[in-house]
Amino acid sequence: MTILITGAAGEIGSRMTRWFHDQGHRVRALVLPGDALVSRLGDAAEIHFGDVTKPETLPGAFAGVDVVYHLAAVLLCEKAELFQAVNVEGTRNVVAAAEAAAVGHLISVSSASVVYPNTTHYSRSKRQAEDLVRACKTTHFTLVRPTLVYDGDGGLEFRLYADFVKRYPVVPMVAGGRARKSPVHVDDLLSGLLSIAGNPVTFGKTYNLSGGEVVTLRELARLMLEKQGLSKPMLTIPASLCRIGARVWGALNHQPMLMEHTIAGLTQDADLDHSAATQDLGYQPIGVRAGIRLAARQG
Repeated sequence: MTILITGAAGEIGSRMTRWFHDQGHRVRALVLPGDALVSRLGDAAEIHFGDVTKPETLPGAFAGVDVVYHLAAVLLCEKAELFQAVNVEGTRNVVAAAEAAAVGHLISVSSASVVYPNTTHYSRSKRQAEDLVRACKTTHFTLVRPTLVYDGDGGLEFRLYADFVKRYPVVPMVAGGRARKSPVHVDDLLSGLLSIAGNPVTFGKTYNLSGGEVVTLRELARLMLEKQGLSKPMLTIPASLCRIGARVWGALNHQPMLMEHTIAGLTQDADLDHSAATQDLGYQPIGVRAGIRLAARQG
């Protein structure tokens, strides 16, 4: 099987690349020109330099491919138009390239934020991207929504929250830290993603790849502190006050989009039900308490 991974130089993409290579598959990696992280891939893939926002760079990468994993996306940025260009129009270009090359299966990695009732520029862009994938006419598709990803070093958002918790002597808890999350260990996420490739049971479906345990952000903060041998008091900050402060801080630091995304993540639930993945894929993720212990041993 020939597999193309967009965003292959990223943390998840590079791990997927190496796994498929080790399983004997031919892997093609779509990497931005000049991306220094391409060194992560070693000799595990055929490197194709291209950009999902530039459709003319894609046909060579997609030719002769059986399965495409679409991971390329922008998560944190300061410009709304960049979400539109990469997450929406980039996905449009990937769908068009996949169908033009008669790719058998397109697996698009979305986001738990698409279920947020209070949307952000990022979550809206991922909703639009999902709609574009669902409109595939000739290529089978599967949508995947991961929750908060972590390992020994943490995923990006997990790491940002850990740094936030560690930074202050008294930990601010936005809206009391009541938002419910289901963090997923990277090994479980990869297991779920890898089991989808070319699997007819998954065609046309959406899977939540969440963790095996739901915790509030307050509980997660305590777990993060315990991992570091720390204990700190926590102070509840009303969400309305945080939104006002975020707008002011974001404007002063020219980062309003980042602040909007942060507040949305701290105040809304992302405890998605993974039962469909369990039923179809045998997906059995560990809980975050066990996962943090595992990550500490791996680190």
